[in-house]
Amino acid sequence: MSEEGKTSWTQRLFGGFRKTSERLSENLAAISENVTAVVAKSRLSEDQLDDLEDALILSDLGPRAALRIREALSGERFERGASEEAIKQAVAEEIAAILRPVAVPLEITAFPRPQVILVIGVNGSGKTTTIAKLAHLFQEQDYGVMLAAGDTFRAAAIAQLAVWAERIGVPLVKGAEGGDPASIVFDAVKLATDTGIDALIVDTAGRLQNKRELMDELAKIRRVLGRLNPEAPHNVVLVLDATNGQNALQQIETFRDVAGVTGLVMTKLDGTARGGVLVAAAEQYGLPIHAIGVGERLDDLRPFDADLVARVIAGVA
Repeated sequence: MSEEGKTSWTQRLFGGFRKTSERLSENLAAISENVTAVVAKSRLSEDQLDDLEDALILSDLGPRAALRIREALSGERFERGASEEAIKQAVAEEIAAILRPVAVPLEITAFPRPQVILVIGVNGSGKTTTIAKLAHLFQEQDYGVMLAAGDTFRAAAIAQLAVWAERIGVPLVKGAEGGDPASIVFDAVKLATDTGIDALIVDTAGRLQNKRELMDELAKIRRVLGRLNPEAPHNVVLVLDATNGQNALQQIETFRDVAGVTGLVMTKLDGTARGGVLVAAAEQYGLPIHAIGVGERLDDLRPFDADLVARVIAGVA
C-alpha cells in the first residue's frame, strides 16, 4: 500500500472506531475525574484499578482482557502522573500486546495451487461482501482469484456473489439454488487448477439453526476437496459482525467446534461502539485475525494491524 493509502486507511480506522474509542474514553474518564488528585500520583489506586477494569468490560473488551490489562497497570509507574492520557497510552500498549500474536495476514502460500479458502459466518455478517473484498485484496497482490457460490441455501447469496464477481472481474462457479455445494466446490477446484488460479474463495451456508446439517455439509465439502488436494481447505475463515459485540464470541465458539475455524475477519467496525470485542476475541480464543473492515468500499477491508488498532481503540493519536 502506498504512503497515501496508509494515511487514508489510518484516517478511516480512526473514523470507523470513533464510537468504540469514545465509549472507552467515557468509561475511562471516571478514573481521573479528580485530575488534581490523580496527577499527583504515579500509580493507580485499587479503586481506580477497579474502575479501569469495569471501563474495559463496559467497552466490550471482555473480562479476561480487562483483568489482564488491570494486572499490567497495577504496577505501572506514571512518570508524569496518572492522567487520562497517560492511562490511555498504557491501555493502548497492553491492548497491542494482546493483539500482536493474532495479527496474521491471510497469505497465499499453497502449492500446488489453488489455495482453497472456505468462508463461513451467519447470514447478515457481511460474509458475501467480505469474500469480494478479500478477492480484491488478493488482486492487488497480483494473484489470480476465483469465487465459488457454495451457499446454495439462499438464492440471494448466489445473485449477490455474481454481482460482486462481475464488478471486480473474477470468474465465479455457481449452480442452482438448492444444489449440492460439494459438487460446486469440486467443479470450482477443477477449473481453478486447470486455469492456474492462485486463490479459490468459497462461500458457504451461514445457517446455524441446524448445526448438524451445516456440519454434514462442510464435512462433505472437505471429503470432496480431500480427493482433489489432501491439503484443502487451506483456510476456514469466519466472518464476524462487530455490531454483535459479545455475541460474536459465541459464534466463534460454535463455528470453531462445527467447522474447524482457522482464522477470523471482523466486519462493520464503523458505526459501532463494540469494536472492543476484537480484543476479547484475541484474548479468549487466540485465533488469527486476518483482516478487518470499516466500510462498504472494496478497499475498506485491510490486513489487521495490531498496534494501529490498539491506538485507535484507546483513542491515542
